[in-house]
Amino acid sequence: MAGDSRNAMNQNMEIGVTPRDPRKIPKQARDYVPIATDHTRLLAEGKKPRQRYMEKTGKCNVHHGNVQETYRYLSDLFTTLVDLKWRFNLLVFTMVYTITWLFFGFLWWLIAYIRGDLDHVGDKEWIPCVENLSGFVSAFLFSIETETTIGYGFRVITEKCPEGIILLMVQAILGSIVNAFMVGCMFVKISQPKKRAETLMFSNHAVISIRDEKLCLMFRVGDLRNSHIVEASIRAKLIKSRQTKEGEFIPLNQTDINVGFDTGDDRLFLVSPLIISHEINEKSPFWEMSRAQLGQEEFEIVVILEGMVEATGMTCQARSSYMDTEVLWGHRFTPVLTLEKGFYEVDYNTFHDTYETNTPSCCAKELAEMKQEGRLFPCLPSTPLPGSCAKAELDAEAEQDGEDQLEGLNGSRETRGLV
Repeated sequence: MAGDSRNAMNQNMEIGVTPRDPRKIPKQARDYVPIATDHTRLLAEGKKPRQRYMEKTGKCNVHHGNVQETYRYLSDLFTTLVDLKWRFNLLVFTMVYTITWLFFGFLWWLIAYIRGDLDHVGDKEWIPCVENLSGFVSAFLFSIETETTIGYGFRVITEKCPEGIILLMVQAILGSIVNAFMVGCMFVKISQPKKRAETLMFSNHAVISIRDEKLCLMFRVGDLRNSHIVEASIRAKLIKSRQTKEGEFIPLNQTDINVGFDTGDDRLFLVSPLIISHEINEKSPFWEMSRAQLGQEEFEIVVILEGMVEATGMTCQARSSYMDTEVLWGHRFTPVLTLEKGFYEVDYNTFHDTYETNTPSCCAKELAEMKQEGRLFPCLPSTPLPGSCAKAELDAEAEQDGEDQLEGLNGSRETRGLV
């Protein structure tokens, strides 16, 4: 009876590309002989390349043009400097200090010129405003020593120069402000958590397959560092243009994709790679999307992972996206976590790998109707996990399949596949 059910289900399946390394996938997937058609890939190859809304690196391909109120950038000068590219930031950093030193150096030279100190260089009976100041170059050096508080001791201000004392106070105060502003800007730019996002990984593809007898959209996330992301959370958006009932066209409309907000599954403990699952139900934008329709649609799925960096306490956000051509129907992710002696090991060589699995080609809505009418066997042969079958005649087979999946990844009981 179980064999007849499997044969009946295979007529409704369309399987994708042959897996690269059969040794790294569960035993059930290795034993299954897929149909030699890849409907999704054939349709994708016929599509014209389309502009991404967001790159895989998380960079948004949106440029703001015709901005008339540019003064708004100067009203928040600190953020503007932080957002500048490094080469421009370093240029501004250097120019601010150089101009400040030159400006105050000119003022020190001007005071010496007005007082006549330059005409009495070397006269020991003359008390200058600044000792050993003989020209603009020495005034410039004295300005650097004053603002940076170096104090070599060769050029010093005297008590007979009240205007010099006032200028010294002004330069000391303004120099402290410039130091606080520019050093603070550089510190914030260096410690930005953007680089922390470089070690957060997203799988190259998203997959659609059966999980717990329900059609699900899944993708994998992982963290390469040993220091964890605190209070990590995940969310996803569907970017797709649509037209309202009134005829209004909304380009790049954003629709929320539920990845566990109501159940708390969107709050992640990201110690090892996790597979994020979106159940395709009545509230899902993919509710009426079949495998054939997937190859004809034009959409993009944007995923956002954010949390607090454990080392610095700053908020970090990593982003990626999946085009419609990067969603594989009828695939699952290859396990990456194994149990060694005394620790768990993650193999990131197979982080992006997937393998084919039996998955209905109809949409989730049709699949639910077929299950309600009893036309579809509730336990799909594509889900050989323990406990996924409800029929008594498949209990023994499901239990044996679960043991094979745990022990068959590395061929021994000492190293067992977990994810």
